[in-house]
Amino acid sequence: MSAPENQDPRFDRAAFGDDQLVDAHENALRPKTDDRAHYRLLPLILLFVLSGCVLCSAMYVIRYSGHFNYLIYDENEQQSQTASAVKVDPVALGKRLFNQPTACVQCHQATGLGVPGVYPPLAGSEWVNGPDDRIIRILLAGLGGPVQVKGTSFPGVTVMPSFGPSGFNWSDDKIADVLSFVRQEWGNTAPPVDAAKVAQIRQQVGTHAAWTQEALLQVK
Repeated sequence: MSAPENQDPRFDRAAFGDDQLVDAHENALRPKTDDRAHYRLLPLILLFVLSGCVLCSAMYVIRYSGHFNYLIYDENEQQSQTASAVKVDPVALGKRLFNQPTACVQCHQATGLGVPGVYPPLAGSEWVNGPDDRIIRILLAGLGGPVQVKGTSFPGVTVMPSFGPSGFNWSDDKIADVLSFVRQEWGNTAPPVDAAKVAQIRQQVGTHAAWTQEALLQVK
């Protein structure tokens, strides 16, 4: 009589042999590499680049901020501080202003002869060589209407623009410099114009409309 089969699953043959179990235990106990210890290079590179940008920005601000002193950005204050150290020829500055593309040279030309029948000449002009009170007023407020220059009548179709507060808004120094240049160029022999005189007349006339020849002839 044959022995009954043992149906207890505990006695089933193991799925692995002894050698395989030993190898599995060795693999489990073997030291494993720590992947978390490795860092990616891209975040580190970005960190160094951004840190460099912050450092350069801070150095730029420290060097060029002027300690955030409001006097650094005051144009008049800078001029007053450097005027005693460096003396610039006002006539040379006036020539540079005159020859700006949108300034006097556009109408009166580099020769000072103007455009016949349209823009009057400055060379030998009685207005240029006359009292500075008149020519300062012309530059501050502009000139409109017909005008006589060197015996020639100009209809004044185009109004001369203002270089004062209602126009280009040039400073007193700029107006004095360009007038000093005009009064000593192309054979003109009038004395230079002082910026203090320009400031005085600016205070008197304020935002005056464009002058006419009749109104200017009343100025003595």
